[in-house]
Amino acid sequence: MESIRIPELPLPASPSSIPVLGFGTAVYPLPTSDQIIAKEAILSAIKVGYRHFDTAAAYQTEQALGEAIGEAISLGLIKSRDELFVTSKLWCCDAHPHRVLPAIQNTLKNLGLEYLNLYLIHWPVSFKTASYDFPVNKDHLLPMDFKGVWEAMEECQKLGLTQSIGVSNFSCQKIETLLATAKIPPAINQVEMNPVWQQKKVRELCKRKGIVVTAYSPLGGKGTPWGSNAVMECEVLKQIADAKGKSLAQVCLRWVYEQGVSFVVKSFNKERIKENVEIFDWELSPEEVEKIDQIPQKIKRVSGI
Repeated sequence: MESIRIPELPLPASPSSIPVLGFGTAVYPLPTSDQIIAKEAILSAIKVGYRHFDTAAAYQTEQALGEAIGEAISLGLIKSRDELFVTSKLWCCDAHPHRVLPAIQNTLKNLGLEYLNLYLIHWPVSFKTASYDFPVNKDHLLPMDFKGVWEAMEECQKLGLTQSIGVSNFSCQKIETLLATAKIPPAINQVEMNPVWQQKKVRELCKRKGIVVTAYSPLGGKGTPWGSNAVMECEVLKQIADAKGKSLAQVCLRWVYEQGVSFVVKSFNKERIKENVEIFDWELSPEEVEKIDQIPQKIKRVSGI
């Protein structure tokens, strides 16, 4: 199987650059129950060229990813772990200053790795209890100590446990709050982004602040509490896909790529894993980009947190 080389974006204040296309390992409902299927999908992704793998404590796929990395090295698919870009995330129950370091140490133990390339605060809230349930009990939510938690994240980077640190699901206001006291600015803000939720305000702020945006659910997150069928049933995208002889998913991913962001997409289907990476040798016309930019935006209400 031929491996495709995926373009990369430089990360600020980091030795790493991030592959623009990453492989997501979140399966709803969380956590995924079949670790063997997850591991086999990760190996298939490595074979076709994926080098960025996105996991999280809450997904409970860290161990499967770690096992797949070990097997990929044994099979000669990669020479070492250093060829990969591994992202994981701090879950809300550990988003307290004294719990950040033990949390990343546990993540590294699950993965069987010595360091992460990127460690993100998963959501800008904390929990009162040690719960990984999703959707969450709103009675368990606490305001986050942004300054204290971020100082602990900075310490993780200084200790070499992660090459870069960042955030996820942060609004413009919360990014500004974090930046007011941060000594190391976040390298990444990972947010939901797709043609029906284009995140223009967040992207504009992140661009001004030198923060790279990573898009999750670029195909709309169908079947999740936060997603819908709106992307995959969009007539504008269907028309463009038919005209170009591409799948609707490929048009979505190409559009996200042309916005200058990185993105993670999840599929455990071998054919779709391969299809999703075949977006770098063609482009959308200016007229097609304009049509997508004009798609009516859905008002988002996150369910579950």
